Amino acid sequence: MAKVNEIDSSSINILGAGTLVKGEISANGDFRIDGTLIGTINAKGKLVIGATGSVEGEIVCQNADFSGSVKANVNVLEMLSLKSTSKLVGDITVNKLSIEPGAQFSGSCNMNSGKNIHLFNAKDETEKS
Repeated sequence: MAKVNEIDSSSINILGAGTLVKGEISANGDFRIDGTLIGTINAKGKLVIGATGSVEGEIVCQNADFSGSVKANVNVLEMLSLKSTSKLVGDITVNKLSIEPGAQFSGSCNMNSGKNIHLFNAKDETEKS
């Protein structure tokens, strides 16, 4: 029998098209946004923002693929890929960056080893409760 407080870090979470969330999202697994997030997201896995997705606020994650619209400060521990349909306005801190032709980016980029990026741990948060 599994422990009740174990968290499946391989889970995939989706914010569907037509859905609006205002606030803070923390996920131990991957997260896909096809709707709208106004606030912050901290994902220990890969964050995908689909072509219909948009985020306004702050992003912290392990890896990311952006195809939609982002107005945020973005901190990616490993690799950020800006697809040809993406529009990013904000400052990014990343280890590796890939920008496809057609992608739009306005802001500053700081490339480092990700030493200053802290990923949220949901287990830490549940222990505080």
